[in-house]
Amino acid sequence: MTLRTVNVTRYITPLREGGSLPALAEADDDFKYVVKFRGAGHGTKALISELIGGVVAKLLKLRVPELVFVELDEAFGQTEGDEEIQDLLQASRGLNLGLHFLSGALAYDPVTTKVDGLLASKIVWMDAFLTNVDRTVKNTNMLMWHKELWLIDHGSTLYFHHSWTNHEKQALTPFSLIKDHVLLPFADQLNEADAECKAVLTDEVIREIVNLIPKEWASTIEAGETAESVREVYYQFLTLRLKNAEIFLNEAQNARKTLI
Repeated sequence: MTLRTVNVTRYITPLREGGSLPALAEADDDFKYVVKFRGAGHGTKALISELIGGVVAKLLKLRVPELVFVELDEAFGQTEGDEEIQDLLQASRGLNLGLHFLSGALAYDPVTTKVDGLLASKIVWMDAFLTNVDRTVKNTNMLMWHKELWLIDHGSTLYFHHSWTNHEKQALTPFSLIKDHVLLPFADQLNEADAECKAVLTDEVIREIVNLIPKEWASTIEAGETAESVREVYYQFLTLRLKNAEIFLNEAQNARKTLI
């Protein structure tokens, strides 16, 4: 389980969405990427959320743009005229995260595009598992590309790590915000999705996922923590939550009953 690493060669334009100020950039493999910067917003915690969320989605055979590690050279961005962007780039030197740019993709519209029941159920299940607060009607974080549904932006998952206290208790929360999930009305196969997803996400697989967290990100998460101890907290949170999946599964099923 590995990710490619690319080097940014050209900063194209900021994508002024939310407070994280991602950007469209070109890399040395001649592809364009939406780059999420370690110097923005919640810093490396958002990058770890993006990394874990994207890898979990891919393992569950959901469509996500390719994730890559993105190296930002010290000299990059020195000629940028916008002071806010220049500060961001300077604070983001080193390893960042990129998603392959889906040129021509359109935002998903739940009114005009219905989603298959099992697909919707797997996405709802995954977002409840990862405690994703940001897949609502107002901000679906999904794109339609070549008539297929693609998932983007998992930076708001795993919100337990913003307090970094009592992750065991937080792993057992039902996640009541699932009631606002944009795909919940279509998610009529949650039990089937639960069985499929749990079969894929074994303890060994989760260990591989958290081991992808770069040392330089993990070492900035919490004072006094090592990269190994940080990865272990994510591992414990995810495995404990998975072993008690009926908690968030029941919450999603009950929330759906209020819609139909």
